[in-house]
Amino acid sequence: MRGAPGVWGAVRPHAVRLVAAGAAGAAAELCGLGLVAAAAWLIARASQRPELGALSVAVVAVRGFALAKGSLRYVERLAGHDAALRALAELRGRVFDALAAARPGARRVRDGDALTRMVSDVEAVQDLLLRCVLPVAAAVVCGAAGVAVCALVEASAAVVLGVGLLVAGVVLPVVAAVAGGRAAARMADGREVLAVRALDVLEGARDLAMFGASGRYAERARDAVRRLEGAERSAGRVSAVVAAAGLVVQGVTVAAVAWVGLRAGVEEVGASVLALTALAAVESVLPVAGAAQRLREVVPAVRRVGAVLAAPPAPGPARAAVVPGEPLEVELLGVRVAYGDGVALDGVDLRVGPGRRVAVVGASGAGKSTLLAAVSGDVPVASGAVLLGGRDVGGYAPGDVRAAVRGLAQDAHVFAASVRANLLLARPGAGEAQLWAAAERARFAEVVRALPDGWETVVGAGGRGLSGGQRQRLLLARALLADPPVLVLDEPTEGLDTAAADAVTRELLEAPGGGTLLLVTHRLAALGAADEVVVLDRGRVVQRGRHEELLAVAGAYRDLWEAELLASRAVAC
Repeated sequence: MRGAPGVWGAVRPHAVRLVAAGAAGAAAELCGLGLVAAAAWLIARASQRPELGALSVAVVAVRGFALAKGSLRYVERLAGHDAALRALAELRGRVFDALAAARPGARRVRDGDALTRMVSDVEAVQDLLLRCVLPVAAAVVCGAAGVAVCALVEASAAVVLGVGLLVAGVVLPVVAAVAGGRAAARMADGREVLAVRALDVLEGARDLAMFGASGRYAERARDAVRRLEGAERSAGRVSAVVAAAGLVVQGVTVAAVAWVGLRAGVEEVGASVLALTALAAVESVLPVAGAAQRLREVVPAVRRVGAVLAAPPAPGPARAAVVPGEPLEVELLGVRVAYGDGVALDGVDLRVGPGRRVAVVGASGAGKSTLLAAVSGDVPVASGAVLLGGRDVGGYAPGDVRAAVRGLAQDAHVFAASVRANLLLARPGAGEAQLWAAAERARFAEVVRALPDGWETVVGAGGRGLSGGQRQRLLLARALLADPPVLVLDEPTEGLDTAAADAVTRELLEAPGGGTLLLVTHRLAALGAADEVVVLDRGRVVQRGRHEELLAVAGAYRDLWEAELLASRAVAC
């Protein structure tokens, strides 16, 4: 199948098992055909009351074919599903890696659609192998064998059977594929829409309930369900019509083969063999129509998976340098980052020495979060350069950059797992003492002690079961546990009260040792402990210096400070 080389790359290592499954399936169909032919001959010949010895070979053949058919069918199922499931496991891993390694800012797949590709579309590969490829292979072998058996009895009957097999194995599948193509496309689109809308309802349930929009969004999801059901009903009607047509073709073919055989002077025993052989041969070919209809459904899914695998990964160097493990110098040289027609960073020059603690402040939309994303490699830089340890980040492998630059983003995720597991994500080998140390620094230790099962307390996806402040403390503790060479924190005290926020900020800035720190915050009260404060405005650095120095001169920083003081007084009143 063109357009999906990556899919076949995952399937190819398991080709031997698939071939074995196909061979076993074809052999099982041949045994079924032999069973029917031998049984027909045995019954017809026994009606003539011959000596028992004349029937002994047929009796043994019937038993042998029956036992072999069941055994071979078991082997086919075992080998086929083993190969398909192994291929699916490898393919799903490749899809996940491709999504994770996509070029920063280049992925345009919504979360629900990505989920569909990870689950339903990958599952379609199993159907392609087990319900499309293997049945066709078995049908070809069994159909050819049926024609050969009939040719041994009467050549003209074999020709009639061949025509019936062409109708059942070629004409009906083409009709099924054409008639079911539109329904298959609607089903694929319907599954994508349903996945996106259902995920919107599940992830946004709290906000939807708050604004009274739950019913409206649930109705959108139900509408997607109805559309999908309509497409599935259309596909079901096509399947029913094709199945009925297949039975008609089977009956007509059997009758025609028997009639031609009798007209040609074939005796009763031979006519019985012809009729039942034709019955079994056509029956083995009928699944091809269903396979063709299913093929129209799975091909788009397989191509979507192939498109994910073919997407260009984030560019990496031909020979990647090793990122040093000690605190790193961070330098931005004329960095420009654009989103569509808007410019988020416009020629930013900034140097942060190894181990220094720098706070980045500015009004909303000034480019603070984008600056951190540029340093961590999460957004592409349109022009300029980002240096880590004096080397362009493009000189390191993307995975090494992510390992060296870690922290807390505004959209950081809390997983549906225990509190311990959520923290160990940052450092899987961390011990109990390290967990408690990170929790203490993030003011999260008291929360852990108050939880019913302590570290083993399970929280819901997104932090359900925790307050906003507790969730933020957990995420901050996870970032601190990582202890990377460069720590980037985007609004780490969001959701905390002002006293706690200032205490945590001061702790982050004053803590001895540790790596280089870039801290984005809207609270200025604790920034006296920062080595330097950088003020952004409309994507440009407009001021930089120590907290006291910036307050001493008129400018953007003093304006932000005065606005914070006014807000504090208003709250106090």
